Amino acid sequence: MSFKPLHDRVLVRRIESEDKTKGGLIIPDSAKEKPQEGEIISVGEGARKDSGELIPMSVKPGDRVLFGKWSGTEIKLEGEELLIMKESDILGILTGNKAAKAA
Repeated sequence: MSFKPLHDRVLVRRIESEDKTKGGLIIPDSAKEKPQEGEIISVGEGARKDSGELIPMSVKPGDRVLFGKWSGTEIKLEGEELLIMKESDILGILTGNKAAKAA
């Protein structure tokens, strides 16, 4: 990807949820909500304190994260729909079996 976010921003690819419920019902596209889970594609250098000192990012490319429903700005890069958001919009990093299975 030929895009690098600035400061404390991250570039995120949404990870689509499953098309079926636990009971086996198929969810049509029109009834689906946008996923709130994604994979970090690229990160900026980090924010700066008033003193000019760099605050490093807590996330790195490849991390699976959860973010707020209305977080970020949707953009289209190289034909792919992505999100740019501040690191503070990220609610947490997914770890464990679920994150490993999807990767």
